[in-house]
Amino acid sequence: MSPDGSAGKQSPSIAIIGGGFAGLAMGHYLKQAGIESFTIFEKAQDVGGVWRENTYPGAACDVPSHLYSFSFEPHYPWSCRYGKQAEILDYARHVAQKYDLRRHFRFGKEVAGAVYDAQRGLWQVQFSDGEVFEANFLVSGVGQLHRPAYPDIPGMQRFAGKAFHSARWDHSFDFSNKTIAVIGSGASAVQFVPELAKQAKQLTLFQRSPGWCIPKFDRAFNSLERMLLNNIPALYDLDRRRIFWFIEFLASSMISRGLLSRIADGVLKLLSKGLMQVQVKDPALRRKLTPDFPVGCKRTLLSNDWLRTLARPNVAVVTEAIAEITASGVRTADGALHEVDAIVYGTGFAASQFLAPMELKGGQGQSLRELWRDGAQAYLGTSVAGFPNFFMLYGPNTNLGAGSIIYMLETQARYIAQCAQAWQARGLRSMEVHSEAQHAYNEELQQRNRGTTYESGCHSWYIGPDGRNTNNWVGYMSEYGRRLRVPNLDDYTLEALPLEAAATKAA
Repeated sequence: MSPDGSAGKQSPSIAIIGGGFAGLAMGHYLKQAGIESFTIFEKAQDVGGVWRENTYPGAACDVPSHLYSFSFEPHYPWSCRYGKQAEILDYARHVAQKYDLRRHFRFGKEVAGAVYDAQRGLWQVQFSDGEVFEANFLVSGVGQLHRPAYPDIPGMQRFAGKAFHSARWDHSFDFSNKTIAVIGSGASAVQFVPELAKQAKQLTLFQRSPGWCIPKFDRAFNSLERMLLNNIPALYDLDRRRIFWFIEFLASSMISRGLLSRIADGVLKLLSKGLMQVQVKDPALRRKLTPDFPVGCKRTLLSNDWLRTLARPNVAVVTEAIAEITASGVRTADGALHEVDAIVYGTGFAASQFLAPMELKGGQGQSLRELWRDGAQAYLGTSVAGFPNFFMLYGPNTNLGAGSIIYMLETQARYIAQCAQAWQARGLRSMEVHSEAQHAYNEELQQRNRGTTYESGCHSWYIGPDGRNTNNWVGYMSEYGRRLRVPNLDDYTLEALPLEAAATKAA
């Protein structure tokens, strides 16, 4: 019997899109709820999502591993304080195997779109290979950081050398003794530029705006620490809580204006400016690398190597706007042509284009893409009015300026699993969030946004087409966890199955 007393009632069939950490979390919590009737559709041939696809040199996490891990699988023998790409991918594979999730996967299944059949209460999921799969529930776990964003620069196709995006790294290309242009200076570039600079004859970084960079207190666990962690697993839990509450403290610099916020902001700026003083001696370069916006307006960078790399003699930082790409290199607005052998685009992801390129149509045939044309919004970041039985993980306003997205994914997965339990226990055809509840929630978000650094004027991927922060949560992780602890079913329209359909199901 499930916790809500739903023994004997048919479980909903559930289609989950995406086999990254979101899909793994959703599968686990459905199992915890006693629901096994789910399928996870993954376009690739393995689990891992963003950690499978981003294999550039230096790829790693900027959240300590003891927090960047599932609460139900926290005691993992990480080699370092911060996990590297390959190790995080191995962790995802470990979770899929240990918690019996692999048998629920269908790999090589790319979702093209889905349409809700209101008469039957079913989502018809359409795949790029032409197959159609029907399910009561549709859950998106596609994430925000999986579609590379390319800049709109004239002449990009004319370049005669090697060019690729950091998320589509070409490991066959040898950077040794080459001249390289890197366009973009965000979180990915911070990791791969130091690696490329060691090989390149010359590296030119084209920077639109700098970011606040603070030290990354990373190192390998020593033998004593490894022995203690292996024999006293509670140390993992203590460290996880320590990291969680320290990050909550740092997050206050971005989401509030009180005394705690000012202290946290001061700590972050002190760390950043101290690192700059030590690693960048040239005053002119220091000015180029010093932001003119508050901490948190753009994603804060963690690196011990970024600033010192930009001060290397074979590295140049160009802040002039790019006018065009030519056959031989990059021309800036001042007329200078920077001839290079290769261009690497470190320009991030189309984070505000949620669920693209999939096309979802709701109960009245409305397109979610059209509905979100000027900026995405949802209720609690998980459900959308007009789209019954549809839920999201990592939806609008659930990213974090500081924190572990895995915490947010678990919170959402538990919430959605509870909704599926309620659907089962009450014998429902559909549940759909009220437009009034969604509107009130998003009005609250926008009012609170004005007190955060996310809308303080810099250019960042947090901001959608309409100038709103559509990506980041505006409070603490702990607040989000409290708000999604138990679904408020009064915020949903619950449509029961007709008696004859319920009798057929029971039979």
